[in-house]
Amino acid sequence: MDTDTVRSPAADDRAGRRREQRGWYFYDWACSVYSTTVVTVFLGPYLTTVAEAAADADGFVHPLGVPVRAGSFFAYAVSLSVVVAVLVMPLVGAAADRTGRKKPLLAAAAYTGAAATAGMFFLDGDRYLLGGLLLVVANAAQSVAMMLYNSYLPQIAPPEERDAVSSRGWAFGYAAGALVLVANLVLYTGHDSFGVSEGMAVRICLASAGLWWGAFALIPLRRLRDRRTPAREAALPGFRQLAATVRDMRRHPLTLAFLLAYLVYNDGIQTVISQASVYGSKELGLGQSTLIVAVLLVQVLAVAGALLLGRLARRYGAKRTILGSLVAWTLTLAAGYFLPAGAPVWFFVLAAGIGLVLGGSQALSRSLFSHLVPPGKEAECFSAYEISDRGLSWLGPLLFGLTYQLTGSYRDAILSLVGFFVLGFVLLARVPVRRAIADAGNPVPQRI
Repeated sequence: MDTDTVRSPAADDRAGRRREQRGWYFYDWACSVYSTTVVTVFLGPYLTTVAEAAADADGFVHPLGVPVRAGSFFAYAVSLSVVVAVLVMPLVGAAADRTGRKKPLLAAAAYTGAAATAGMFFLDGDRYLLGGLLLVVANAAQSVAMMLYNSYLPQIAPPEERDAVSSRGWAFGYAAGALVLVANLVLYTGHDSFGVSEGMAVRICLASAGLWWGAFALIPLRRLRDRRTPAREAALPGFRQLAATVRDMRRHPLTLAFLLAYLVYNDGIQTVISQASVYGSKELGLGQSTLIVAVLLVQVLAVAGALLLGRLARRYGAKRTILGSLVAWTLTLAAGYFLPAGAPVWFFVLAAGIGLVLGGSQALSRSLFSHLVPPGKEAECFSAYEISDRGLSWLGPLLFGLTYQLTGSYRDAILSLVGFFVLGFVLLARVPVRRAIADAGNPVPQRI
C-alpha cells in the first residue's frame, strides 16, 4: 500500500469539520437576504405605504378593531413576530434536544419562512393585514431557524476557531445581501425599462428573497450532520424542557448575566436594522433608490467589518471588541438624530458607520456565548440565546412605534434607542467572561 495516500483519522476529522463549516456558512448566505432585502430595505416603507392606503381620514388603520397609526403598523407587526417566535422556540428547541435531529427542524423553519417571504409578491393595494401576517410568519420562522443554526457552532468549531468561523458566517451573509441588493437596485431603478410598475418591482424584490432563501438552504441541509442526543438528556417535552434549562442555567449565573447584557444591546441593534429604512424614507424624505444604495453600503462594509472585528478580537479579546462596538453604535445612533432631511450624503456616512460595527458585534456575541455553554447543552442553551436574541426585540420596535405615535417624530423615535446600547455596555462590562467560561466547564482561551 502506498503510505503517502493514507490519511490519518485526525486529518479526516479536520476535513469533515471544514466541510461542515463551509456548509454552515451557506445558511447565513441563504437567509441574510431576507433580513436585508425584506426587513431592512423594502418591506418597512412598502407596508407602511399599503397601510396608509387603507387608513381612515385621521391616518389610522383598525386591525381587529384596534386603532393603530398607519406609520406604526410595521413596527407593531415586528414586535408581534418576536412574541410568536419566543413562544415557538422552546418547543422546537426541546424537540431538537430530545431527538438530536436538528436538520429536519431547520428545514421546516427555513422553508416556512421562505414560503411566507415569497408570498409577499401578493401584497398590493390595501392588503396591509396580509403583509402583517406574512411578516409575522417569516420573522418567527427565521428566528426558529437561526436558533437551530447557531447551536451547530460549538459542534463544528473548536474553541480556538469559533470567533473566526462565526465572523466568516456573518461575512457570507452580508456578501449575499450586497449581491442581491445590486440586482434589486437594477430592477427598482429601471423598472420602466423592464415593463413593470414601481410597486411590482418592490414585490418581485420581496419574493426573490424567499426564493433565494429556499434555494441556498439546500447546501447546509446537505452538509451539516445531526448528532444523536443521549437518551438520558431527552426526558422533558416543550416548555417543561425550557423550565428545566432555565433552572439548570441558574447554576451558571455568569452565563445568564451575559445573556441579559446581550438581550438589551441586541434589541437596539435589531430595531435599528428593521426601522432604519422607515426613518430614512419618512423622516429624511429619501427615495427608495437612495435607501437601497445606503443598505448596499452597509452590506459591503459589514463584510469587512465582521472580518476586521474578528481580527481585533484575536488581539484584544472578544469582550473588549464588543464593548468598543457598542460605543460606536451609541455615537452613530446619536448622530443619526441630527441628520438633515433630503441629504443622502450624510445618510451614507451614517450607513458606513453602522456597517463597520454591525456584523462584528453580532458575530463576536455569538462566538463568545458559545464559550459559555456547558458541554452537552448546546441546543438547549442556544435556544435560550435565541430567546435572548428575540426576547426583548419586541421592546425596541414597540418603543419606536409608541414614540412615533405619541410625538409624530421619527427623530424622537430613533433617539429613544440609545439607552439600549448604553445599558447593554454597562451590563456586559460587569461580566467576568474568563471566570464564566471556567464555571461552564470549558477550557479558557488564551485571549477572550
